[in-house]
Amino acid sequence: MYDFRPAPDTPKPETYRQLLDAADALTAGEPDAVANMANIAALLWDFLPDLNWSGFYRVVDGQLVLGPFMGRPACIRIPLGQGVCGIAASEGKTQLVEDVHAFPGHIACDAVTNSELVVPVARDGHVIAVIDLDSPEPARFDAEDAAGIEAVAAMLSTRI
Repeated sequence: MYDFRPAPDTPKPETYRQLLDAADALTAGEPDAVANMANIAALLWDFLPDLNWSGFYRVVDGQLVLGPFMGRPACIRIPLGQGVCGIAASEGKTQLVEDVHAFPGHIACDAVTNSELVVPVARDGHVIAVIDLDSPEPARFDAEDAAGIEAVAAMLSTRI
């Protein structure tokens, strides 16, 4: 059994270094994208406090389709360019949203979510998925979180 969780007092940069190492260890050599996304969704859930959702949306036929995740049931399909996830996918840019209720066009899959971080996963210059993290805490995510998840997304780009 794997237990990768860092100690609760681990500084954020070290937490993300350990997260990247664990994500690499879990996905190295595994060719199945769904298995890799499932393990990473669970790893994010375990590593990062104050989340109510962690997971993936995959780009399929010009829209985002729900992938493996941890949390409550979620929206299944999101049009590109709509909501935080759709904007991240269409623009290919990380979306760090301190207050989702102030985000124009926010799609509320879970009413308790107050902040969100969405990071595109790109391969060969094309977004193939997004990593989506939701929190009930306002302003839960910051630039260090974004950089940490961007590193995970870059590593996963050839594994999902």
